[in-house]
Amino acid sequence: MSIARGKFITLEGGEGAGKSTQMAAIHSELQTAGIEVVLTREPGGTARAELLRKILLTRDEEAMPESCELLLMFAARATHLHNLILPSLQRGAWVLCDRFTDASYAYQGYGRGLSLARIAYLEKWVQQGTQPDLTLLLDAPVEVALQRARARNQLQGLGEGDRFEVEQTAFFERVRRGYLERAQAEPDRFRVIDASKDLTSVTQATRLAIKEFIERQVT
Repeated sequence: MSIARGKFITLEGGEGAGKSTQMAAIHSELQTAGIEVVLTREPGGTARAELLRKILLTRDEEAMPESCELLLMFAARATHLHNLILPSLQRGAWVLCDRFTDASYAYQGYGRGLSLARIAYLEKWVQQGTQPDLTLLLDAPVEVALQRARARNQLQGLGEGDRFEVEQTAFFERVRRGYLERAQAEPDRFRVIDASKDLTSVTQATRLAIKEFIERQVT
């Protein structure tokens, strides 16, 4: 008997969108439905990819060229995809990932201004057609999200945050626009969640989107 391929769900959003909280809510819904879930994140997810994550996020004196940032993202994605995501899906587990390739388009494409065609080439080469089955986008006005991110970093003693979190507001406005344009272009895959609402409302919307997705898989 062949094993049904698992489903690949990604959660996207800018800094301060509340992804960590909603990852936990999604995980809970999937477990309640009796689904085996593999939780992971990008950049990261495997030992090698986590090393690359540290390089990508750490602020230091040497400038990181935008091309280096993009290539490191896809280097981490390649090892993550082939060593964790694909094997998990092939054995029937569902994979829940905090960010994936949509983030590269939003951050390196719209945010940094790198060629979207170049990102698409790397995506095609590395992923060989692998795409999320569902992407939830947590969307909130940039000022609201950044205030949350700063409050979180202060509470956790993280100072100004990582190499991305110290970017200017204009950068995150471009990132947000990139995410929303991708969601508009792929309405069958994306579900946009209004993350500017109170936590209870956002979590309810997230749980509902996941329940509806699960129901579609068994009907």
